[in-house]
Amino acid sequence: MSRITVPTREAAPTAAQPILDAVNKQLGVVPNLFRLAALSPAALTAMTGLNGALSKALDVKTRERIAIATAQVNGCDYCLSAHTYLGLNLAKISPEEIELNRNGASADPKAAAAVRFAAQVALLRGKVSDADLAAVKLAGFSEAQIVEIVAVVAENFLTNLLNNVADTDIDFPVVRTAEAA
Repeated sequence: MSRITVPTREAAPTAAQPILDAVNKQLGVVPNLFRLAALSPAALTAMTGLNGALSKALDVKTRERIAIATAQVNGCDYCLSAHTYLGLNLAKISPEEIELNRNGASADPKAAAAVRFAAQVALLRGKVSDADLAAVKLAGFSEAQIVEIVAVVAENFLTNLLNNVADTDIDFPVVRTAEAA
């Protein structure tokens, strides 16, 4: 059971309800993460705003791969479960590829560079080496795209931390970070 109460849509603060309605319209459901964040309309607005802006950055497969790698680094079972589901069903990433992504890798060389870099950003809290930066550039990522990779890692840090603090009940098929990838 979550350590912080996850409100229903009706019990969420009035200011958060239209945002929850928009999430429901987009996804057809309101995952526990969004209802948890709704306790603070400011936090929910920030989270959904960042997500909306970054949906225009990189491609969906790259964003989901980064989310999976970041959740694994941060030990966030909720986010690993959610992004594994989204990776499989939205981004159409294979189960084998998701396992690689959890380990900061990919079968695709360009994607491997992005996921490896993202995992290093998460693991080292941004203090990556010159070699890490050179590798992602060599793979063909522009400096603007490197900023976007870091931003996607940061977005996922927010949700990873929130879910780890709350121990949010997982409302996706459960995947555990502690289980071998």
